[in-house]
Amino acid sequence: MKYLVLQSPILDAQLREQIAAIAEADQVIQVRNHVIRLNGFNESLLDDIRNWCQEHKVDMAILDELRSLSDIKILAMDMDSTLINIECVDEIAGCAGRKEEVAAITEATMRGEIKNFKESLIKRVALLEGTSADCLQTIYIDKLRLNPGAEALLETAQKHGITTLLVSGGFTFFTSRLKERLNLDYAYANQLEVLDGKLSGRVLGDILDGDAKANYISALMEQLGATPEQCIAIGDGSNDLPMMSKVQYSVAYRAKPAVQEQARFSINHSGLDAVLNFFED
Repeated sequence: MKYLVLQSPILDAQLREQIAAIAEADQVIQVRNHVIRLNGFNESLLDDIRNWCQEHKVDMAILDELRSLSDIKILAMDMDSTLINIECVDEIAGCAGRKEEVAAITEATMRGEIKNFKESLIKRVALLEGTSADCLQTIYIDKLRLNPGAEALLETAQKHGITTLLVSGGFTFFTSRLKERLNLDYAYANQLEVLDGKLSGRVLGDILDGDAKANYISALMEQLGATPEQCIAIGDGSNDLPMMSKVQYSVAYRAKPAVQEQARFSINHSGLDAVLNFFED
């Protein structure tokens, strides 16, 4: 038997009845407010179910089995536009008066149109040369916000003993602060070079790209003896795909189309804590 998890802030009683009938569900379980699980459904009707979900802005997830959240060992997340609401490099570029130019490169990179993340980042960071490093703190305080459901997801994961990994193609200035603020176990990112209080336009050390993300989660899986079925990876851009390919629970969060096509699950309407509903408590 397969399971179908449906969730949305607008999933009310009327909509629940509609989709249960369309799916010819064997059993409907009210998981929590605005979340239901269909235990057994007519798989030949999946196209109808998907169309209904798209029309009504409902996130759907098909599960082959119900696992306990306590079985999960690793939760890995991207930072920019996944854990948080902004692309930090674009906001830094705003301080330099080059946000539109840098944001266009970022968007093309995340969509997968620019294939070489390292070259893309080098180009974008070069455009930040001369920007006051004080801009970073201003962005952290004034613009950076956690995406909806982030704290609930992380707090619940930590209560279940899940190791948390933040791995970002962004910058250590932000990941280090988020690591401390959210009590994350590990955080990795790129380090901006600062000279005389200004950004030099260069990154120190090796650039953390998609392959590096995959290497970090693979190393942690080996360290903890975790199987792909015991790991969650959440991202939104094409550079998250190598990391997501290492795990069973790959989640595209409000992601680019190419990422949603390859991820096992997509969340477009609910918060990050929607991931918790893929599991039994």
